[in-house]
Amino acid sequence: MALVAPVTIQKIQGDSLTESPDLLAVEEPLEIRLGFGPVDDRQQRSVAVTMRTPGHDEELAIGFLFTEGIIQKPADIVSCRHCVQDSQKEGNVMRVELQPDVEVDWARLERNTFTSSSCGLCGKTTIDAVMKLVNSRVTGDFSINSATLHALPEQVREAQRAFAYTGGIHAAALFDADGRLLLVREDIGRHNALDKLIGAAFWKGWLPLAQSGVFLSGRIGVELVQKSWMAGIPLLAAVGAPSSLAVEMAEEASMTLAGFVRNERFNIYTQPDRINLPSPVSIRG
Repeated sequence: MALVAPVTIQKIQGDSLTESPDLLAVEEPLEIRLGFGPVDDRQQRSVAVTMRTPGHDEELAIGFLFTEGIIQKPADIVSCRHCVQDSQKEGNVMRVELQPDVEVDWARLERNTFTSSSCGLCGKTTIDAVMKLVNSRVTGDFSINSATLHALPEQVREAQRAFAYTGGIHAAALFDADGRLLLVREDIGRHNALDKLIGAAFWKGWLPLAQSGVFLSGRIGVELVQKSWMAGIPLLAAVGAPSSLAVEMAEEASMTLAGFVRNERFNIYTQPDRINLPSPVSIRG
């Protein structure tokens, strides 16, 4: 399925109008369904519908299920594939078959609504809910030089194939302590890009990602910190700003959070010891 769609646009510059071809990021729904239960009583249930850019749908589904605490290891999955019915567009339904012994806590899943700022949950309730899933703070001796962090925005931009054509798509990139990009995933949704990245790492058996960092092309909301915490990521950096609750959750997770990583500068919000700064560094009041 295509990542971009061609259109004809009218470009206005001053008093002149010209028609020209352009490319847009594709946005389509993906329904994630679970097949679960004992061998003699298999059931099917829809767990989520997300608007995404097609591509790496299996990783998106797996990353979502892992960060929601439904699966813990690749062996929990029997299969993950697109399914098609006459009334549905091909490729927009992903069915994940779980092993018969995997139990799904549907009540807990329905309570875990982290993404809406108007959902009525206070910050403490949100963080406590994630703590019950993760059970521990981020550990490990991962660290990175500030110069390496400065170089990440350009590296990730060069790796964004769809962004180069559309200018309207997010990226999540996994990098090591030397700044090497290990994985890059793109999607019109910030959360989907990170789910695809974590899903790919999950399937490769890389979790927890204690020796890696993640770079995001947008802002940092609390749900992105939650997903990174679930994957054991010690450092989360982004072009944009974090929210107050994102900083609060990162502190609780012992995760390093860096924002506004662009133009040879960045802000450190939590756990600064993982970023090695050149010395001397002056501290101004």
